[in-house]
Amino acid sequence: MYEKYCVVKSIGDAIELLAKNPGTSKIISGGTDLVLEIERGGHKEIKQIIDISRIPNIDRIFLDEKNIVHIGPLVTHNGCLRSEIIQRSVNCLYEACEQVGSPQIRNRGTIVGNLVTASPANDTISALLVLDASLELVSVKGKRYVQIKDFFIGPRKTVLGQDEIISEIQFILPKNNEKTCFLKDGLRNAQAISIVNASVSMVMENNKIASARIAMGSVGPVVFRAIDAENFLTGKVPSEEVFQKAGELAANSSKPIDDIRATGSYRKQMVAVHVKRALRKAFDQTGDINLKPVVLWGKEESANAPLIGNTFELSTQSIIEIKINGKDYQIKGAFEKNLMDLIRENALLTGTKEGCGEGECGACTVYMDGIAVLACLIPAPRAHRSSITTIEGISGKDEIHPVQQAFIEEGAVQCGYCTPGFVMSAAKLLEEKDNLSKSDIETAISGNLCRCTGYYKIVKAIEKAAERAE
Repeated sequence: MYEKYCVVKSIGDAIELLAKNPGTSKIISGGTDLVLEIERGGHKEIKQIIDISRIPNIDRIFLDEKNIVHIGPLVTHNGCLRSEIIQRSVNCLYEACEQVGSPQIRNRGTIVGNLVTASPANDTISALLVLDASLELVSVKGKRYVQIKDFFIGPRKTVLGQDEIISEIQFILPKNNEKTCFLKDGLRNAQAISIVNASVSMVMENNKIASARIAMGSVGPVVFRAIDAENFLTGKVPSEEVFQKAGELAANSSKPIDDIRATGSYRKQMVAVHVKRALRKAFDQTGDINLKPVVLWGKEESANAPLIGNTFELSTQSIIEIKINGKDYQIKGAFEKNLMDLIRENALLTGTKEGCGEGECGACTVYMDGIAVLACLIPAPRAHRSSITTIEGISGKDEIHPVQQAFIEEGAVQCGYCTPGFVMSAAKLLEEKDNLSKSDIETAISGNLCRCTGYYKIVKAIEKAAERAE
C-alpha cells in the first residue's frame, strides 16, 4: 500500500514529484482502474500517489486556429459528452465515451486514463486511432509528441516513461465530408467491457470514399488499424457489398483470443459484422447525438473539483478534513480506506452500501462536490477538503426526498439494499433535467443494479417523482 498521497496544484508540481521517485510513484486522476488494481494487490512498488484531479484548467476541450482539437488530461468521459465540439463534429469519440461504464464511472474516468491503462478492450482508443490523434507527453526534461498508433506496445504496455504525464490529446477536427462512427459488442447494454469494438472514419469526395480508417479493439494485443480493409475502401462507391467486403478484410486481420467474455471465433465473426455496420451507420449519418446527455451533475455546469490552494501531502498519520451532509468531520485513521469505508466506518453513516466494491453495482453512489460518483472507487485522501452528500443528507431533517416517497408509493423497494444508490442517481437526474424521457431514466440508473427483480417499479417511481417536480 502506498505511504504518501500528494494532491498537486499544477502539472509542474506533478512532474517534479514524479522525477524524484519515478519508479515508486503513480499518477491518479479518476482512478477507476488504478484503485481496484491496488486493492487487489497490484502495484506493490508504489509508495507515492500523485493526484492531479484538482489541477485547474486542464479539464478543457478547445479548438485552436488551425482546427486542431485539444483534450486536457482531466477531461472525463462525461465531460467529453458535454462538449459542443465533440457533439457537433466527432461522432466516433462521442459514441465511444457514451458506452464507457455508467454515469458515475464517466464522471471520474478520463480519456487520458483510458489510454494509460492501455487495455486493448478500452473503448476510446479505437476512436482516437481513427482520428489519427497525437499525444503530448511532458516531464521535467520537456515535451515530446507521440502518434497514438505508436503509443501502445502490448497489452497494458505503452511508451510512456515513468517520469512522464500525458498532458494533452490532439487531433484535427473532422471536416464536413468526413464521417465517423463507433460501435461496440458487449455482454450487456451498460457497464460492459468490449467483446469487440470498432471505429471507422470515411472521407467522401465526388460520391466516392477518398480515404478510410478502421480501428478495432479487443481483437488483438493492442487496438490496431485494419489497413487491408482501408485500402480496399479507397476509391470505392459506398454500397452494402463494399461495406461487407471491408468487414471481411478487417476480420481477416484480427487476432482475437478466447477469454471469459467470448471465444476468438465469435470475435472474428463480430469484427466483420460491426465494421460493416459502423461503415453503413457513418455513411448514413444515423448517429443519435444527445445534446443534453445525462451526466448526473445536477445543476453544476462542469465536474471541476474545487481549487485547493497549494500542493499538499497526506500520510497514515494525517487527518482527513471532510464535510458530509453539511457537517464538518476531522477523521484520523482512514488514510488507507476508500471513501465508502470512511463514510460507513468513521462517519457512521450506513445508508451508503457496499454491493460489489468494484464500481459495478452503484449501491455506494454519493455526491462529491455536487457530482454523482462511486464511493468505493475513490481513495479517502482524495476526499480531503471535499463536500460529500450521502442518502442521509438529500432531504430536510424531518422529511424524505420526493424520490424516496415515490419509491414507497410504487413499491419500488424490495430488500432495500440497492435502494440508496438508485435514489441518489434519480435525485440527481431530477435536479439536472426537466421533461424526462424513459431513456433519460434508464441512462441515469444504468450504473445501479437491483438483484431482487426487474426495474419496472423503479422506473415508474422516478417517473412519478419527475411528474410531481414539474
